[in-house]
Amino acid sequence: MSSLQGWVDTPALWSASLTDQSALLSSEIQKTPPEPMFRQEAYYDAECVVEMNVSHETTNELDTPIGAAAERAMRVLHTTYDPLCRPCHRRLFTIANQKGGVGKTTTAVNLAAALALQGLKALVIDLDPQGNASTALGISNRQSRVFSSYDVLIGEVSLQTALRCSPYNERLFCLPAAIDLAGAEIELVSMVARENRLRTALTELNDLDFDYVFIDCPPSLGLLTINALVAAPEVIIPIQCEYYALEGVSQLMCNIEMVKAHLNPQLEVTTVILTMYDGRTKLADQVAEEVRRYFGTKVLQTVIPRSVKVSEAPGYSMTIIDYDPGSRGAMSYLDASRELAERDQPPSMKG
Repeated sequence: MSSLQGWVDTPALWSASLTDQSALLSSEIQKTPPEPMFRQEAYYDAECVVEMNVSHETTNELDTPIGAAAERAMRVLHTTYDPLCRPCHRRLFTIANQKGGVGKTTTAVNLAAALALQGLKALVIDLDPQGNASTALGISNRQSRVFSSYDVLIGEVSLQTALRCSPYNERLFCLPAAIDLAGAEIELVSMVARENRLRTALTELNDLDFDYVFIDCPPSLGLLTINALVAAPEVIIPIQCEYYALEGVSQLMCNIEMVKAHLNPQLEVTTVILTMYDGRTKLADQVAEEVRRYFGTKVLQTVIPRSVKVSEAPGYSMTIIDYDPGSRGAMSYLDASRELAERDQPPSMKG
């Protein structure tokens, strides 16, 4: 018989008034506290909890979204990876895909920011008249008489004069865009060596100490993109994991081959990065499989997930690395940057 049943059957309770019953019941509770039910089972539960906590500490896994985000933020901001070595030669990439909305600008600024975070000196050259890369790096292109990539292309100022340092990292720089770029292609048509304007301007990089340079192109195959392809030996193609992802890629590859044949023999597609990956859909896996079949080992193992945070960051004039270092997007770009840095340059670019 339980203690509670004993209290109920106590004769004193039945013979007392209602008020006295309450007083007696209270005194009985104080005298004889109820024995805990399932004490032995509770003891084992406590042991299980201890074991689970040890397991979490051993595997560095956190069982809450906030905890997981905090862990990722610590990995990004205080990376426990081995430090990245500087490349033997400066690496210069054009990020191209004439299909809009595939993540060219996002990839350019976040790879550069991730590399700068790890101690390397990075530069983003914004050739898109929209100037989104400049904005994401915290550099306003609306200030009066701020030199831009347009001024460098037409030869008005030197590259070094137009460079701006990002407020988020002293090792992260940008050659900002301006709305004047919208008419630059018309002006370039009549210029001598119009396809080589950017390559000529970038000879100044030999006097600057950059490890990585990324050129962000407009979503077209016009003269601005041609200038970028002529200036850089390596091409990064971002491809979104969605329907029609490969639409236009074959045309881009044809253009790259034409530029390689006539203007830049060193040009190679060295890296393909899968963006906007949604693991909840079969389509994303199918697209990723198709891209890997087509490009082989050029595709990074790291994929960039579809993320609200990645989309929000430019609205605050920040990269995802600075906006939300605990997000999966930031972690993915950090991993992608390391994978990119640890890849060797093609043999044709060495020496």
